[in-house]
Amino acid sequence: MTVSGEVWLGIDVGTQSVRCVATDHTGATVATGSHALDGRRDGVRHEQDPARWWAALVTACRQVTAELGTRPVLGVALCATSGTILLTDPAGEPLTPGLMYDDGRAVTEASHAVTAGAALWGSLGYRPQASWALPKLLWLLANMPDLPRGTRLAHQADYLTGRLAGEPTPADSSHALKTGYDLDGERWPDDVLAALDVPESVLPAVVRPGSPIGTVDVDSPTGIPAGTPVIAGMTDGCAALLGAGALEVGSWNTVLGTTLVVKGVTAQRLHDPLGVVYSHRGPDGAWLPGGASSVGAGALTAEFGGRDLAELDAGCARRPHTTLSTYPLVSPGERFPFAAPDAHAITVGDARDEVDRYAAILRGVAFTERLCLDYLDLLGAPTGGTLSLTGGGARSRYWCQLRADTLGRPVRVPRDADPAAGMALLARAGGTSLASAARDLVREHEVFDPDPTRRDVLTEGYLALVAALHDHGWLPGELADHAIARSTR
Repeated sequence: MTVSGEVWLGIDVGTQSVRCVATDHTGATVATGSHALDGRRDGVRHEQDPARWWAALVTACRQVTAELGTRPVLGVALCATSGTILLTDPAGEPLTPGLMYDDGRAVTEASHAVTAGAALWGSLGYRPQASWALPKLLWLLANMPDLPRGTRLAHQADYLTGRLAGEPTPADSSHALKTGYDLDGERWPDDVLAALDVPESVLPAVVRPGSPIGTVDVDSPTGIPAGTPVIAGMTDGCAALLGAGALEVGSWNTVLGTTLVVKGVTAQRLHDPLGVVYSHRGPDGAWLPGGASSVGAGALTAEFGGRDLAELDAGCARRPHTTLSTYPLVSPGERFPFAAPDAHAITVGDARDEVDRYAAILRGVAFTERLCLDYLDLLGAPTGGTLSLTGGGARSRYWCQLRADTLGRPVRVPRDADPAAGMALLARAGGTSLASAARDLVREHEVFDPDPTRRDVLTEGYLALVAALHDHGWLPGELADHAIARSTR
């Protein structure tokens, strides 16, 4: 029986901000808080200061708890960016910066990891990339001298849950996946890690998402009541899937923020010969395959920072679509739907002015989203279920309509569906069935239906970008051919 006023907290640690929400038993958001983050980029390197993560989390949580007053908080769960890690001392204090999800410095280490774990990666259906946590851990161990005894690996998520609990907490298996954690055996692959000279003492304990991992510390500055259960979370892409209510096999969700994350639900694990699609395990046992592209709204920040994007949306809406598009990589390298460390931004066609340049980026992201779904279809994933759009990019009605038109299918934009809301749902489940926890949820959403009059020009533009990516040597021929074949169905 639900007691009036009970709430659950979800925290989303993103690239540009930390967001905290409190939701009630219907899933409605009753309080929100957020605080901005910044980082350092230098070529393929991308770092953030873990102390800033914690400070931003404290600020966001205090905004929420100030609104809640005496309402009882029954649990809190946290999601973070996938593959972001640091090293800490035994007490959990940072020894290194946070190496972010798209930091690509560990190219050599990734090659070593692929070789050492070839049999394991083959059975799991993916293989590490330079931006994954395992290669970055190898880089840190090799390049950070004089590490003290007891040095530990921490993922962004378990570093912060440790701060919440006042002592180190286990990692969840969702965040541990990119560090090489074996989801089938539910263990660290000791033989592979030994071959890579990773000391067993560096690795955290791992639990399933939804497991209780501690309680909020009595001295916590967050305002969250002491003793509140801390629940093991999931990566931001998985959290967004839960927040969108995409819980059925064949359902998909795309998070358009700084980057583009595509995640769905399948009954079986997908096996990907390119190693760019990886499958998390959901709390209820289903598989959650997907991947993270490096394109996204970060390109808008880079080129149009400070501009009124709604005004640019309106300018685009006054013009007919063309085949002009930009593959908008802010820094070198692509991770999904293909792996290409040397990939860079390209534009197909000529822009006349800033409205054209803006529209080209929006189309390029929409075309990438279509290419991601084409690749998932090539792998045999059921892609015909509901498709939800979440993330900051979903606030642009023009962009949502463009994406529906590009994909040629209805898309829905759920209300209050963000990764933080997904974590609030997981905190409510607390190790029980997500379906049971979601039974009372009220899912309001807006549907964008495709305009068939725009299909031909957008498909022509999509195939032109596919051809350009292939001509650069980045996009495999099998995927290019499949995209062409699928466009004629």
